[in-house]
Amino acid sequence: MSILERDQVAAAARIVVKVGSSSISGENAGQIAPLVDALAASHARGAQIVLVSSGAIATGMPYLHLNGRPTDLATQQAAASVGQNVLIYRYQDSLDRYSIVAGQVLLTAGDLENPSHRSNAQRAMDRLLDLRILPIVNENDTVATHEIRFGDNDRLAAMVATLIKADLLVLLSDVDALYTKPPHLPGATRIHSVRHGDELPGVEFGATSADGVGTGGAVTKVSAARIAADAGTAVLVTATSLVAEALRGDAVGTWFEPTDRRTLP
Repeated sequence: MSILERDQVAAAARIVVKVGSSSISGENAGQIAPLVDALAASHARGAQIVLVSSGAIATGMPYLHLNGRPTDLATQQAAASVGQNVLIYRYQDSLDRYSIVAGQVLLTAGDLENPSHRSNAQRAMDRLLDLRILPIVNENDTVATHEIRFGDNDRLAAMVATLIKADLLVLLSDVDALYTKPPHLPGATRIHSVRHGDELPGVEFGATSADGVGTGGAVTKVSAARIAADAGTAVLVTATSLVAEALRGDAVGTWFEPTDRRTLP
């Protein structure tokens, strides 16, 4: 299969969308409905959609009476256990408006590094998509250890996109695109597209998320985009509020050109 061009986004057959914790938890939990609206529109035209959603720990925190993201692994696991259940319910409640059924898929980094587990995950995902189920993927925080964590769900999303040979990976956050420097600084300009192999010389990225619930940032997005693009999946980085425009193929966000799958070994 040849690479997906930017003007072909609206026709992409298999799409992975990743959304971060800060976009769909706390005061932003209301963004789940418009996110689902956009996913459902692509699903209705026949596309196979996978949602990689952060937010289990952030969603569970209020139920454990926590004012900030826990730092110890056991409390993170407890919050994730509670939050994952609530998060999936919220997604399914919204998806019910379109008669779309969600399937929960929880993975650890070890699952995708073990050939047998990886094959099983790929087979399950392919079957869910063939059945028109919308898989919702998250890291299995309840059993993952510090040593085997993905680190952030941008990387998880890139690995899932690679696993299922997605045409497009959309990485969503609270920023509309990547910029030449943190967007709040003077002189920051939007990066419209990144050619495959471009090392982005002179680009200055800020630190990872400091909102207290997320773990990613511009650096993790670029790293994840490179993983997916190197495997032949096109990547679009944009804001959660622009997901409908992104999936329609509008000129939003930052586009990472993939390598041609025909040249892969």
